[in-house]
Amino acid sequence: MNKIALGRYVPYKTLLHRLDPRSKLLMLVLLMVAVFYSYQTYTMTFLMGGILLLFIVTLLLIAKIRLRQLFSSLKALWMMVIILLFINVLIPPLNASNIAFKIGNFAIYYESIFQSLKIILRLVLMIALTLILTSTTKPLDLTYALEWYMSPLKIIKFPAHEIAMTVSIALRFIPTLLDETMRIMKAQASRGVDFERGKLKEKIKALLSLIVPLFMSAFLRSEELANAMEARGYNPRGKRTKYRQLKWQMSDTFSLVLITLVTAFVIVTSSLNWNFIEMIQSLIS
Repeated sequence: MNKIALGRYVPYKTLLHRLDPRSKLLMLVLLMVAVFYSYQTYTMTFLMGGILLLFIVTLLLIAKIRLRQLFSSLKALWMMVIILLFINVLIPPLNASNIAFKIGNFAIYYESIFQSLKIILRLVLMIALTLILTSTTKPLDLTYALEWYMSPLKIIKFPAHEIAMTVSIALRFIPTLLDETMRIMKAQASRGVDFERGKLKEKIKALLSLIVPLFMSAFLRSEELANAMEARGYNPRGKRTKYRQLKWQMSDTFSLVLITLVTAFVIVTSSLNWNFIEMIQSLIS
C-alpha cells in the first residue's frame, strides 16, 4: 500500500511537468470524455479502448511514470473489480443471448463478460489519467488551476478558492493517509493482529483495530493543519497574491490541440458508428 503512487507529485523535468496546470486539467476532462464514450459493438469498444490505452501509456512513459506504479495504484481496487464482475454475471445485459458456459443451471453470457471487461478497461484508463495529472502537477499549482476555472463563479459569491484548496488538500493527503495506514498495520501486526488469516469475525475486529486509529490520526492531522493555517494568518476570503504566476505557452496550445483531435476522433467514430474491422475487410476483399 505504501507503493501506491496516486496523489504523489514526482519532480521530473519532462514535457508534461512543464505544461500549465490549466491545460492539463482541460486535457484530463477531454480524455475522460473519450474514455467513457460507447460504441455499437464490443469489437470497436475494445479496439478504441486499446488505442486510448496505448496513447495513455505513451503519456506515462513521457512523464517517466513506471507501469508498476499504475499497477500498484490498481491493487487497492481489486475488491471493486470482483464486485463488478459478480454483479454483471448475476444481472446480464438485456440483449444477452450468447452463452459462454454454464455453472449448473446458471448460464454465464459472453455479453456479461465483455461488459465487465469494458468497465475494468475504463477504470484502468481513468486511474492512469488521474495518476498522470497528480504525478506531474504540484498540489498548489492544481489549486491555482481549479481556482482559475471557477473564478467566473465568484460573481455569484461561489467560494472558488475554498473549493480549490479543499480538493488540493484532499489530493495531497492521499499518500499521507496511505503511509499512515501502513504504519498502523505494522504496529497492530507487532501486537499480534492478523489482517490476512482468521474467521470473518476476527477479520472484522482486525479491520476495526485499523480503521479507528486511522480516523483518529486523520482528525488529528486535519486539526494540526487548521491550526497551522490559522497561525499563519490564512484567510480564505482575503485578497491573495501568488508567488508563482501561471503562464500559458505554445507547448500547452499544441498539447491541447492534439488531445482535442483525439477526443474529436473518438466522438466522430462513435457518432457515425464506424467499424474499422469491417472497413479493413472490405478493402482487402
